[in-house]
Amino acid sequence: MPTKKPSVLYRVTFLSQGKSYELYARRVASSALWGFTEVADLVFEPQGEGLVVDPTEERLREEFGNTRVLHLPIQSIQRIEEVDRRRAPAIRDAGNGEKVMPFPLPPRPGQP
Repeated sequence: MPTKKPSVLYRVTFLSQGKSYELYARRVASSALWGFTEVADLVFEPQGEGLVVDPTEERLREEFGNTRVLHLPIQSIQRIEEVDRRRAPAIRDAGNGEKVMPFPLPPRPGQP
């Protein structure tokens, strides 16, 4: 009898519009779009009745709930971690004093 391989879970932290987002996904790969990373199969807590509702989770579900694949610019990604279990997702102000250095890009043809 074959053993079931546990599914991989990634915590992806990225910057968008002055905020730092933390999402969970089952698949992360290089995108076919140059300079982007593909994040797919986003993971949210199941919705049920009688459960305590996390406003951050609900906000993320509203914004990304119908997203099949999220293509993030590589400059916006702060961290991708493979984790064992899911924590509460987060949205934080990005202006917390951390310095984020953009990923260097190769020069365009015809530019020095």
